Amino acid sequence: MLAFHSHFERIEDPRLSRRRLHSLRDILFLSVCATIAGADGPSDIEAFGKEKLDWLRRFIPLPNGIPSHDTIGRVFSLIQPTPFQEAFLGWIQTFFPESAKQAPADLIPIDGKTLRGSRQLDQNPLHLVSAWSAKNRITLGQVAVDEKSNEITAIPRLLEVLELRGAIVSIDAMGCQKAIAQQIVLGEGDYVLALKDNQPTLAAAVEEYFQEREEEDFSGKPGRSHQTNEPSRGRKERRDYTIVPVPESMASFQKEWAGLNSLGRVVAQTERDGKLLFETRYYISSLPVKVKLFAESVRSHWRIENSLHWILDMTFQEDASRIHKGNAAENFGFLRKFVISLLNQDTSKNSMRCKRKRAAWSTLFLEKLLLSNGF
Repeated sequence: MLAFHSHFERIEDPRLSRRRLHSLRDILFLSVCATIAGADGPSDIEAFGKEKLDWLRRFIPLPNGIPSHDTIGRVFSLIQPTPFQEAFLGWIQTFFPESAKQAPADLIPIDGKTLRGSRQLDQNPLHLVSAWSAKNRITLGQVAVDEKSNEITAIPRLLEVLELRGAIVSIDAMGCQKAIAQQIVLGEGDYVLALKDNQPTLAAAVEEYFQEREEEDFSGKPGRSHQTNEPSRGRKERRDYTIVPVPESMASFQKEWAGLNSLGRVVAQTERDGKLLFETRYYISSLPVKVKLFAESVRSHWRIENSLHWILDMTFQEDASRIHKGNAAENFGFLRKFVISLLNQDTSKNSMRCKRKRAAWSTLFLEKLLLSNGF
């Protein structure tokens, strides 16, 4: 709890002093506990607080009782998102022992998700671009933009706050930009960037090279391949990963793209209900020609959908949320991601939904989530 207080006292309270019946720290701690236990917005947080008032007072004073949902919503709309995120990230770092922090390099997928319920009459719904740590299964940060096409401007801002040294950053085709590749390399990280028609000349050259090599059965030239077979929700998935060094015929691209060292291809074959579907994806990367490292980087990027975005929609009902005033949608969006990160540290086999229910039913389990280090 001392760690919580030390990190969250850095957030500036945006309210007028004379109108503060409830401390900012109390409101934030209440909101974390309630969201873990199943609350999906200010009204739920207020209801949770009233039911658990005596338990909450073991940790925070709450001299004026539980704040109203209007007060909670107003506070979240006024808090500046950057210090809000920094406080949560600083707090969750205290849950990891030094040995975990010094583990091998992290895989960091960066991807965006639209909060569909945040749409207003005169504005687009909020789009949040997030970075995910595959090693520790936590969100490392997020940047908000007003539509998906603005991911190109959001990604550099997100990269600025990440520790890139030794990390492998994976981004979908929207982020396949020369400036982004250079920023990652300057930060002493590596990249795996999906390649599509937003870079038409490069995409055509990479596809043509792989087709030529396939016709030659990949014989006599450097490169590595790896295959995986995975059952997934009633379907069979086979993926063939191939990574090759950049050929001399594409040397001009190496001058344009910082650190460009290899080209990758993934051929996915999915069997469902007796039907076969094929999909081929191409990548550029600064990685050496190590196919298992390339494959793990690609798989980690796909996992952000299952480990974060799918849970936000199915367990936290994020798309149904109508929170939109001020900074509230962005701040609640990060609060949900933080709670997912916290719940991921519990090593039990229970689903995320079950863990939230357990936290609602058992304050002992909730305390374990909040107070223990590494579980």
